[in-house]
Amino acid sequence: MERSWVGAVAIGIAGIAGAFLLWPTASAAPQIEIAPPRTMAGMITVHVSGRVALPGLVSLPAGARVADAVVAAGGALPGADLASLNLAAPITDGQQLVVPDIATSGGQAPSDGRVRINTADLSALEVLPGVGPVLAARIIAYRDTHGPFSVIEDLLDVPGIGESKLAAMRDAVVVP
Repeated sequence: MERSWVGAVAIGIAGIAGAFLLWPTASAAPQIEIAPPRTMAGMITVHVSGRVALPGLVSLPAGARVADAVVAAGGALPGADLASLNLAAPITDGQQLVVPDIATSGGQAPSDGRVRINTADLSALEVLPGVGPVLAARIIAYRDTHGPFSVIEDLLDVPGIGESKLAAMRDAVVVP
């Protein structure tokens, strides 16, 4: 009887040893690496609308210019008033860029001597009542960042222009 008991013990020990050998361990688990999230470092997203072939969101490298955004949106359509945009102006992430229609923006200079607020340069804006070089630069910066003014009251969003300054400028500007 002792031989069967020894055989049973040997089989039990072999079974336990086999279970330990086959038991999964932390070192036996496959290694999983978590990749860092993909980022768009160095990229900006701009909303281009108006007279472009493919209006919508475009992604561009940081440091891109207005001209780059227009090209990324499929280019300007016939009738786009590119002269009203500063194509060399840098763009920022989240900016909306509106390419106006020449029919609604009316081209460069009105014949009555008023200043076209959406296309005027620094020196033309300084002619306006109460507008010096600093305020003229703010108007251009606001226009470059937010797109062309739709109505004269949009000038109230420019820092430094309040109701009284707008009233003084009202008859001297053309919008759009």
